[in-house]
Amino acid sequence: MNPKRILVVGAGHVGLYAALRLSKKLSSREAEVVVVDPQPHMTYQPFLPEAAAGNISPRHSVVPLRRELRKCKVVAGAVTRIDHSRKTAVVQPISGPTREIGYDHVIVAPGSVSRTLPIPGLHEHGIGFKTIGEAIYLRNHVLDRLDVAAATPDADVRRSALTFTFVGGGYAGIEALAEMEDMARDALRYYPELEPDDMRWVLVEATQRVLPEVDRDMGAYTVQQLLKRNMDIRLDTRLESCVDGVVKLSDGDSFRSDTIVWTAGVKPSPMLDRTDFPRDERRRVTCLPTLQVVDGDRVVEGAWSAGDCAAVPDLTKEPGNYCSPSAQHAVRQAARMADNIVLVVRGREPVDYKHKHAGSVASLGLHKGVAQVYGIKMKGWPAWFMHRTYHMSRIPSFNRKVRVVVDWSLAFFLKREVVALGQLHDPREEFAEASQPISITSRAA
Repeated sequence: MNPKRILVVGAGHVGLYAALRLSKKLSSREAEVVVVDPQPHMTYQPFLPEAAAGNISPRHSVVPLRRELRKCKVVAGAVTRIDHSRKTAVVQPISGPTREIGYDHVIVAPGSVSRTLPIPGLHEHGIGFKTIGEAIYLRNHVLDRLDVAAATPDADVRRSALTFTFVGGGYAGIEALAEMEDMARDALRYYPELEPDDMRWVLVEATQRVLPEVDRDMGAYTVQQLLKRNMDIRLDTRLESCVDGVVKLSDGDSFRSDTIVWTAGVKPSPMLDRTDFPRDERRRVTCLPTLQVVDGDRVVEGAWSAGDCAAVPDLTKEPGNYCSPSAQHAVRQAARMADNIVLVVRGREPVDYKHKHAGSVASLGLHKGVAQVYGIKMKGWPAWFMHRTYHMSRIPSFNRKVRVVVDWSLAFFLKREVVALGQLHDPREEFAEASQPISITSRAA
C-alpha cells in the first residue's frame, strides 16, 4: 500500500511530541510525517523565566527540530491556508514561492498567541513573554535599565527606568515577575549607585487573585511572598493606558514605566482563520475526546487537533468543561493523538483522551516556589525543587535534560551572569554607521 502522509502544522508541545511518537510507531511503509514550522526549534515555554533570569542558557530551553525529528520531513515555513475539503495545505517557505502540500491526515497545532486588548500605547510599548526572543529581549532590557538608572543624574529618568510593570497574574506573569526581580536584585551588587528600594516591581491583575490554577490559599501565599519582597501587587485592577510609557490603572494611579510586560492570557493562533475547520465561540477547533476534529455531530475525517488551539472535552469533569491550555495537557494529548492516528492508519478505532489535571508548580525565583500536586501543597524550597525536577523530566531529549542539569549545577558554584547583550537586537547598527559613504563635503573639509 502507499504510505499515508501525515502533515503536522506547528512544532510546539503538541506538534513535536506527536511527530516524534508517530515517527517511532509507524514505519516508512505506513506513513510519511511532514512537520511545518517557521522556527527551527520547539520552545519549552516553562523554562522561559529561567532562561530570562540567566539560570539556564537560552539555547538549552529550545529543542532543535531536525536533530529530534530525524525520521520526519521538516519544512521551514508557515502554513498560510488549509483547505481540508481537498486535503491540501498552502505553505509559505521562509524563502521562495508558496507551495501546496497534500495529506491524508493533518494535525492542526499552531498553538496560541498573546491575547491583547485595544489598550492605548500597548502596541508601541508592551512586550509579550511567549517566545525565546521575548525572554532574551526582556533580560537584556531589564539589565540595560539598571545601567541607565546608574548613569543618569535625572531622578525622573531613574525612577522610570527602575519601574517594571507586569500585566497578568497567571503562571507566566508570576514566574516572569519573580524571576526577573530575583535577577535584578542579584545584579544590584555590582551597582553601588543603586539600592534595592530604588526598584519598583508592579503586578497588575484584573481579577481578585493570582494563579487561578491552584487553591486560593496558595494564591494568597504567593501574593504574601511577593509583598515581602516589596513588590506592588494590584489585584482587581486593569491597565487602561500606557501611552508614551505612562501607565494608567483603573484604580486611578499613574506612573512612568520603561518596562511593560503583557502576560494576560492567550488566544488560538490567527492562522486558524484561514482554514475550513469548525470553531467554537472562543475560536478554538472543536474536537472529540479522541482528539479528532468534529463539526457538530460529524467527525471530520483525517483532521486532528490538540493543545492551546483546540477545544477538547475534559472527561474528568462535568460535561461542558474543556481541558485547560497547559503544557501538562498538551504533552499528554499529543501522545494520545499520535497513538490514535496509528490506530486509524491500521484500521482500528481511536481511544478517548482522559487525564485528571495533576496540579501545578511555579517558581518564585531562586530557591522559592509554590506547588499543588495531587492535592498536596508545598511552599518554598521543596516547591521550587519539585518545579525544577518536573520540568527537567518533561523537556524533550536526553541532550537537553543533561544541559539543563549542568546549567543548574554550575549555578551552585558560580555567580549568575548579569551582563546585558543589547547589541543582539540591532547588530548592524555599528557597522552601518561605520560603512556610511563619505560625502564630498566631508572630503573637502
